[in-house]
Amino acid sequence: MKKNTKLRKKATTHLKEIYGREQLIDQMYQIYSGGKQCLDVFLIEMGRMMAETIMYIDREEISGPEYQPFSRDIQKWASQQGSIYMGDQKIFVEHPRLRGPEGEIALKSYQKLKDPGYFSEELLNKVLRGISCRKYSETVVGAARAFGVSASTVSNHIVGVTAKKLREFKERDLSDFRPFAIFIDTIHRGGEAFMVSLGINAEGIKRVLGFWQGATENHELCKELLADMERRGLPISRKVIWITDGGRGIIKELKDRFGKKLIHQRCSIHKDKNIQRHLAKRYRKEAHRRYRTALEQNRYEDARGMLLDMEKWLRDINESAADSLLEAIEEILTLHRLKVPALLRKTLHSTNPIESMFSTVRDCEGNIKRYRGSMMLQRWLASVLQHCEKGFKRIKGFASIPDVVANIEAEQKDQTLAKKAA
Repeated sequence: MKKNTKLRKKATTHLKEIYGREQLIDQMYQIYSGGKQCLDVFLIEMGRMMAETIMYIDREEISGPEYQPFSRDIQKWASQQGSIYMGDQKIFVEHPRLRGPEGEIALKSYQKLKDPGYFSEELLNKVLRGISCRKYSETVVGAARAFGVSASTVSNHIVGVTAKKLREFKERDLSDFRPFAIFIDTIHRGGEAFMVSLGINAEGIKRVLGFWQGATENHELCKELLADMERRGLPISRKVIWITDGGRGIIKELKDRFGKKLIHQRCSIHKDKNIQRHLAKRYRKEAHRRYRTALEQNRYEDARGMLLDMEKWLRDINESAADSLLEAIEEILTLHRLKVPALLRKTLHSTNPIESMFSTVRDCEGNIKRYRGSMMLQRWLASVLQHCEKGFKRIKGFASIPDVVANIEAEQKDQTLAKKAA
């Protein structure tokens, strides 16, 4: 007989001894008829029994067996009803008690099982996956011993855990993060503008660096965001590549701060859409083809030449579209100028990484019908952004980042020498 088969038979035997054969068979029939929900009820019941067993063993370890106690001063003291958290539910258990010379002796196992921290984290994760607080009780297994899942109870837990997430986010130390590129964009929620920054370091790891709330997207909001990141230790140098959608407020602040040494990549997708808005429908497909073909070139000179040809073509169709392209050509081709390889350029040529994160924010907050003040807005945003970080993956083409940094240093060195010569 195989080892696994022996273990399964042994486990089945122990289960029958613990739960009772007749009751076990009855539960099996309920599972067959009721499906997964009945199985979940059964597993919760088994978990409750296991938790009580652990607490009784814990008491035995402190007091000793009944026939040979460790101390006369420590006495077992019956049991009383208590509650613990299992996964994302709160259930009733029989809590064994122990008394010493100075009164009640707390069992560490019971204190640990009563900790609501994990329960709150599970609730938040479920809500972020799209479960409404009001409908949460419908998703929880209807075990007879489950309680504490009303809308108000869930809301109180959610408020507590999101407030903790916000404190952690605002106080998070950034001194260990060396940014290679930083995306800045704004998301509007509840009538307010939240400017958010997403960083990529030299190892290709993404991290949310911060956010700042304001009425609209402007340079003052960007200034406060940068100041907040630096306050928490983020080293911002002139070698960082900044990727934005072309918002004037953000660009103004970055230019005021870095001047001619600013390395700014304009989102190529936003610029493509801006150009097409100026054009009649019959020209849009051709304009998009010319634009994308130019950006697919690896050499800066080739890409720039094709964009200038496109600008001349646009002049005969729509002067505004041509002006829109011409004013952003150098910023669109920043990555080409720095000789960024095509694979890495796919991540850095647009604001898609941060826009994708904003999409997750909207999905996770889809069940919020009304924001009750700035604190709620910030609590949820901080929680969802940290939730997004769990799914971040290392960017493609990260191995070529050191070469790009070397190109940036060489370009800035040439600029310095040219300035001195002038």
